[in-house]
Order: sequence, then structure tokens, then C-alpha cells
Amino acid sequence: MGKLNQIDKAADSKGSAVTTIWQFVKFIFVSLLAMIVQFALLNILNHLPPIVDLFGQNFEWWVFKSPVNMVEGAVGIGGLGYFISNNTANIVAQIVAFFVNREKTFNSGANIAVTLPIYIIFTIALICFSAWLNPTLTHTFISKGWMKGDAAANLATMICSAVQFFLYFPVDKILFHKKKEEAAPEAPAQENSAD
Repeated sequence: MGKLNQIDKAADSKGSAVTTIWQFVKFIFVSLLAMIVQFALLNILNHLPPIVDLFGQNFEWWVFKSPVNMVEGAVGIGGLGYFISNNTANIVAQIVAFFVNREKTFNSGANIAVTLPIYIIFTIALICFSAWLNPTLTHTFISKGWMKGDAAANLATMICSAVQFFLYFPVDKILFHKKKEEAAPEAPAQENSAD
């Protein structure tokens, strides 16, 4: 039995409050993993030539506005390229978080066929909110002269990640409430002795 399983069992034996606190601690680490995935992918995608070419195209659709931010007369960050890279990074991070949280944080045996569609709907709503908030913050940071390009994009992503962090924990706690069934220990085989 692994150390993590031993700590899980010890927390479970102390009651639901301690179990929830321990799950929250594990959730923090999984969220950090998801954030690392998101930041790494965001910064990789933001420098891929096909996506960089799309930074110069303003993107406006429904409530999503990702204007091109001009930095000293040159194209900064924003536009369709930023919308694509930011949301792709966010989606991949949430896919990683779903499976790690289900298996490690909540030790859940909840049916994936039921929980994954609910999680996807919630994630799409949250990503739509972030897709609106992130470029809005990035544009504000750049237009006010507080920071430039990648720094503005990274700070906006941090803010959106924090909002998602505090919304995902209670949703995951509800979705992944069903514990994995513990495998029953096998009884030792009895030998039949003939007299």
C-alpha cells in the first residue's frame, strides 16, 4: 500500500472534516499540476508560427473579444491566435485535472459516463467565462501600460486559474463523492487433506 493511500485511510478515520481538508490539500497540488500544464502549453502555443500569425487578427464573437494589443506600434498579443492558444491550454489542463482528481484526490469510483459529461458542461461554462475574462484583463493590463505581452497574458491566466480553482473544488467534491470499492482481501486457499 502506497504512502498516499495510508494517509487517505488515516484521514478517513478522523472524520469527514479531516477528509475534506486532506482532499483540499491534494486538490491544491493537482491544481498546481494543471496550472503548470496550462502555462507551459500557453507559452509554447503563443510562439508557434501558425498561431503567431493569427495574433494580428481581431477576434470578436458573441461575448468573446480578443482585440489585438499594440505595443509601441508592433503587434503585441491578442487576437484570434491568443484566443486559440489560451483556450486550448485551458482545456488540456482541465482534462488532466479531471482524471488526476478523480483517481488521486477523491479516490472516486463514480461512473465516468455520468461524471464526465457533467464535468465537461461545467468546464465549458467556466472556460467561456475565462475566455471572456482573460483577454479583457490582458487588454486592460497592456492598455494601461502596467505590463506587456507575455507578462500580461500570464497574469490574466493566473487570475482566471484562481477563479477556476475555487469553483472546481466544490463541484469535484460533489461529482466524485462515490468512493472506490476496496477489493476484498482474498482468503487463503484451504487445502483438503484426506485421512
